[in-house]
Amino acid sequence: MLPAVALRCHGGLPPAICVEQAVAAERAGFSSVWFAENPYGRGAWPAAAACAVATRRLRIGLGVFNPYNRHPTLMAMEIAAFDELCEGRAVLGIGAGIPSRVSRMQVPTDRPIAAVRDAVTLTRRLLRGETVTYAGKVFSADGVRLELSPRRTDLPILTAAMGDQALRLCGELADGVIISNLAPPAFTRRAVGIIREAAARVGRSAPREVVQYVPCAVGDDGDEARRRANAAVSAMLISYWSRGTASAATRAAIAEYNGLTADEFAQAMARLDRGEPLDDRLLAQYAVVGTPQECLAQCRAYAEAGVTELALAPVGEPGVEDITRLGRGL
Repeated sequence: MLPAVALRCHGGLPPAICVEQAVAAERAGFSSVWFAENPYGRGAWPAAAACAVATRRLRIGLGVFNPYNRHPTLMAMEIAAFDELCEGRAVLGIGAGIPSRVSRMQVPTDRPIAAVRDAVTLTRRLLRGETVTYAGKVFSADGVRLELSPRRTDLPILTAAMGDQALRLCGELADGVIISNLAPPAFTRRAVGIIREAAARVGRSAPREVVQYVPCAVGDDGDEARRRANAAVSAMLISYWSRGTASAATRAAIAEYNGLTADEFAQAMARLDRGEPLDDRLLAQYAVVGTPQECLAQCRAYAEAGVTELALAPVGEPGVEDITRLGRGL
């Protein structure tokens, strides 16, 4: 049992590299390409539009937009036009954003759950072609209607969620969830359970999609791939944990679901801070890494946790080569 395998392009990649990787992913049989967007980095639209033109089959996911950068009415305008460009392959992800970055915009961000609820509600109703009057707790609209006819009235809207409140919100109103980098499969299994319970409480079917972002290194030499992934994942862990750039929910996922005790995890992070590498057992909690067959075996572990689409972000230089190697094993 394998999840669908997708490509994730982070905001550090220039659009031309994203196109190169997306074309390789389509040839390799991947399902989608997802584009991250964080405040003050590269905006996702140039790369997403270029990849939409360069590919024919891949879904094109925006994961995620936050309503503080874009009012929900603007999200609806942009994603409706983009869905025309990619001929019905667009997927929209909405989330509250990384708190440490969003707060620098000096806009009120004290009600992130309400903000995402308003954004999903407004955007969905506009994409259905409705004239919308809506008074939300954070975002509102008065008699607004898109001046174009959206290609699809059921364009998928997923929410980014890590904390329990956000996971419950996903179960209540979204088409799926996007789970962040460095969340071990044990975290995902619990998250899927929370989402399903929340959906059942409001009398709706559980969201269909569970998309998870995971760093990836694939090599004919598994040890070389692990060395490459170790450097990248170690840097991410130091940023997310030691420097505190991730949300509290993401930090909890990193620390509490990796199979280590609190003392063992603290010791592992102390070794990282001294410049020592992660051990392979801990690396496997945060990344898909090794030979193609080793990577596919790790992908199955995410499927068993409830993931329907695993969005892999190649680390290091040979991104296209990694995509091609993994594609041969699919």
